[in-house]
Amino acid sequence: MTIKSQKDFFAGLMFMVAGIAFAWGATNYTIGEGARMGPGYFPLMLGILLTLIGAFVVFEALVVQTEDGERIGTMAWKPLFFIIFSNIIFGICLGGLPKIGIPAMGLIVGIYALTFVAALAGDEFKAKEVAVLATVLAIGSYLAFIVLLKLQFPVWPSFLTR
Repeated sequence: MTIKSQKDFFAGLMFMVAGIAFAWGATNYTIGEGARMGPGYFPLMLGILLTLIGAFVVFEALVVQTEDGERIGTMAWKPLFFIIFSNIIFGICLGGLPKIGIPAMGLIVGIYALTFVAALAGDEFKAKEVAVLATVLAIGSYLAFIVLLKLQFPVWPSFLTR
């Protein structure tokens, strides 16, 4: 059987790998049942659903004829690097790295760092627009996670809140 759409085929494989990983990871938790869901119930169902969607997309990529085979182009390394790096920076800002002496910078600084680093992934970088976006995201995240959900994690740098 030949692959008729490379983009769909590999996207479906990616969905299936992520779905299997979620479902497998969920087996470490109590699953429960529909009426009494355990902590593993949602990731298991999400993993199964994601795997089924991936299988459908792979099947479609093998069956449905496309005009040019939808070949995959070259890898976009710059956006890939900056998006992954921005998430790592956010994690470091949120929790710090105590073993090497980096203090927790908190949610607000983390969101600003994430937004500015992720903006470097694009073709254009307009600092004013990125600052406005970061501010809106920081305010929205503060309201959603701290005020409404009452989650307990650092909002400001640890050296300011002592």
